[in-house]
Amino acid sequence: MRYSLEGSVRKASNRVRISGQLIDTTTGAHIWANRFDGALDDIFELQDQVAARVAGAIEPKLRQAEIERASRKPTANLTAYDLYLRALAQSYRHIEEGHAEAVVLARRALAIDPSYAPAAALIGWCYLIQRVQGWGTVSDDEIAEGVRLARQALAAERDDAETISQAAWTLVRLAGEAAMAAAALDRALALNPNAAHAWLARGHIHALRNQPEAAIEAIERARRLSPFDPLAFLYAGNIAIAHLAARRFEQAIEWADRAWHDQPRYVAMMRVKVAANAHLGHLDKARAELGRMLAIDPNRTIVDFLRRYAHILAPEVLELYVAGLRLAGLPEK
Repeated sequence: MRYSLEGSVRKASNRVRISGQLIDTTTGAHIWANRFDGALDDIFELQDQVAARVAGAIEPKLRQAEIERASRKPTANLTAYDLYLRALAQSYRHIEEGHAEAVVLARRALAIDPSYAPAAALIGWCYLIQRVQGWGTVSDDEIAEGVRLARQALAAERDDAETISQAAWTLVRLAGEAAMAAAALDRALALNPNAAHAWLARGHIHALRNQPEAAIEAIERARRLSPFDPLAFLYAGNIAIAHLAARRFEQAIEWADRAWHDQPRYVAMMRVKVAANAHLGHLDKARAELGRMLAIDPNRTIVDFLRRYAHILAPEVLELYVAGLRLAGLPEK
């Protein structure tokens, strides 16, 4: 057993304090520790709350510990799992070179085990991030490959919420298959109601479908489950998109800034700020943000935006973006 979860309970009057810690049994290192306070009025509800919070908190810590373990392992001894962990670490860097390297490592994992679903799902995820960020040219063949691998991952892995979540994102963003992705996420959350990334993916689909309140509810649940997640910028970013869809433009800008603070390379937040500022009549700010966006990706146009997003966004959300980008001066073609 590589990891051990230990805990203790202390009671004072009607209050109870539950402490927990996750330990690497091979080194004795403490990977995670926290405490939870509550009332004994409903001990079963408190038990459920603590279980959910512990599961959500330790999952990213455990994943990071496994990534660090795989990074220390000699290259000659890498298994498909180790290669996947290294690929995941590269994707967390959220830079062009990191995602390119992640694809290479995930391909090596699939060469060892062609049925390894996590590696298959990660390749599709990397392609969609490269496309969204404008990192190089993601070819039609690569998009088709990413979608094929996402479907393969869903068919092979029916109880891993992380793999299902990544595959669902790919199916939505690269193929517009929101219904299939939503059904897969329903299955993932039935298996693991504390899977933060599955809640995030569900919230993302709600935001794209112009269901902002359901989106925010799902993403806030994800944030509570995993408050220190390496993908926390996606939580804030999708709340920003939901507020934009609801025409709450000032809140959209506020959340976009939070996401940008967590991840300054998050290009999608520039589009949110361009559109939101334009609809507020703050055209100078909208144009300044558009200039920063085009400095990173000078080939973006209205026609390009429609090609990438018309099959993904609800018509009302698509029109909000397009109208805002036009007001700010994004070229038509």
